[in-house]
Amino acid sequence: MDISKEEYAEMIKPASKNSRWQVNTLKAFGIGGLICVIGQLVTNMYLGLGADKQQASAWCSVTLIGASVILTALGLYGRIARHGGAGTLVPITGFANAVAAPAIEFKTEGYVTGVGTKIFSIAGPVILYGTAAGVIYGILYSVYLALV
Repeated sequence: MDISKEEYAEMIKPASKNSRWQVNTLKAFGIGGLICVIGQLVTNMYLGLGADKQQASAWCSVTLIGASVILTALGLYGRIARHGGAGTLVPITGFANAVAAPAIEFKTEGYVTGVGTKIFSIAGPVILYGTAAGVIYGILYSVYLALV
């Protein structure tokens, strides 16, 4: 079957849903912003409890990771992500969800063949390319410092 691009475009038009990108963008911005506001409130709470800025930031990270894993285990993070889209990919909570979700999903296959092999199936590439980018950046920065 040989059809032109125009004919193909006409064929798929009835099956294609119109993207509501404006609404999706606003939702992502709102949900991502809300996660950041919650993070700031948690940091302020730890500061109010007497922690210094570095300790409060570290405890905030731990709290957000824990909350993300709990919400993932309860099936709530996926519901939030359905509405918030990319806004739920705020680095710390999105990464925690990416690690926890496969581990929870494959727990029934056992701790070694299920959890152990699947836990980094999504987060693995992030770790790999993040580490590689860090090494490349470090080398470039070292070269820059040597030249300056």
